[in-house]
Amino acid sequence: MTQPASPVLSFTAPDFTSGETVVVLAELYRRQGGWKVRAVGQGYASGLAGLATDYGVEVEPTAPSVPVPAQARETSGSARTVVDLAKVERRAPGLVAPARQAGQALVNRGIADRRAAVYLILDHEWHMEELYESFAVQAFAERVLALSANLDDDGTVPVIFSSKDEPFLEEIRLDNYRGRIGQLHTQVDWGWGNVAASMRRAVAHYQESGAADPAFIVTQVGDEPWDKAEVRSLLQNTASLGVFWLFVGFGRGKLAFYKNLNASASATFTNVAFHDASKNPGSVPGERFYLCLVDAFAAWMRP
Repeated sequence: MTQPASPVLSFTAPDFTSGETVVVLAELYRRQGGWKVRAVGQGYASGLAGLATDYGVEVEPTAPSVPVPAQARETSGSARTVVDLAKVERRAPGLVAPARQAGQALVNRGIADRRAAVYLILDHEWHMEELYESFAVQAFAERVLALSANLDDDGTVPVIFSSKDEPFLEEIRLDNYRGRIGQLHTQVDWGWGNVAASMRRAVAHYQESGAADPAFIVTQVGDEPWDKAEVRSLLQNTASLGVFWLFVGFGRGKLAFYKNLNASASATFTNVAFHDASKNPGSVPGERFYLCLVDAFAAWMRP
């Protein structure tokens, strides 16, 4: 049923090729006196138990754990470091399928045995409001968290919101990820995003943490930065710090600056890549999404 003069929207669900037995295509909920529909497209390889657990229902386990993913097996005769995704099944069953897809992408790119501290920077400019309200940003953050489960064993991703004021730093975890971005972004004012300030905050947090592994900072951008010179300077100055920047573009703004960072033959940003995730990254199948996400990072990580 549609309302008169209302826009017609479409949603393409993922292919669900990772052994899902239960899927949630959409959620219908009431907010501020009106009905809203959220496109979800979430599959559960752990069945109804995984779905129930994700909605806060305690389920007594009756089945064995999810099989060890491919990245835990030996490859080319050399033992890989095992990434135990059992913690994802226990704490976030809804992320088991994307975590396995992310792990397979790391195997395909030859870095299944490498570790990294994953960070997420989110654009909080006015033009992003619709993407927050439609839960597109939440879905994107969940996919990054699932990737982090393969690269960083603590199940936590620091999240930095880029807005007009000081960057707002919080975290998204395996045990609190559902609706987390919606909870956090309401604490942040809309405005013209200060990307450079958010980048500095991420680097400072990484250095203060004392992490020995490199940092993989996924920076979602929806428009050109107003502080282009400062962004370039930060990219150059962090090349020697073990920091890799992946700018992921989705939104309605212009992204030429990020697309062209390494376009010229004289480009020196060896620790930078750009991925255009389209206006709805949630419609991109998980396998393809993760390969695009880790492709350049893997090339940077390999000797």
